[in-house]
Amino acid sequence: MGLREIAAADLRIILEDLEGFAWPITISDPNQVSADLLGFSNDISQAIDPQTGQAIAGRFVSVALPIAALTAAGIGMPRGIADSSGKPWVVTFNDVFGNSGTWKVIQANPDRALGIVTCTLEVYKLP
Repeated sequence: MGLREIAAADLRIILEDLEGFAWPITISDPNQVSADLLGFSNDISQAIDPQTGQAIAGRFVSVALPIAALTAAGIGMPRGIADSSGKPWVVTFNDVFGNSGTWKVIQANPDRALGIVTCTLEVYKLP
């Protein structure tokens, strides 16, 4: 087994281990087809301007999901929808306090070498 295969296997273990980093995430495509998956999520309430090093207003929210799980669920590859009148891909997950948030995918970055897609999100609906 090569290093790429070992890395992909390790990634699956990390993203599917509920006692580790895995977190329940629901993703829905524009046709409202949804899948409950395990993945990794970030919800950082402050971003740093890379040029000045200063904190700026806003949030950085993302999820990382295994491509194989998306394929197995029959949901396909998420993608950002630039047209605001179109239905977006939507992601829902809870924070560590149990508060649910719903986010729309604004960018999807698949890494086909490791079998993961990282989706950058923005607020769609909060409680």
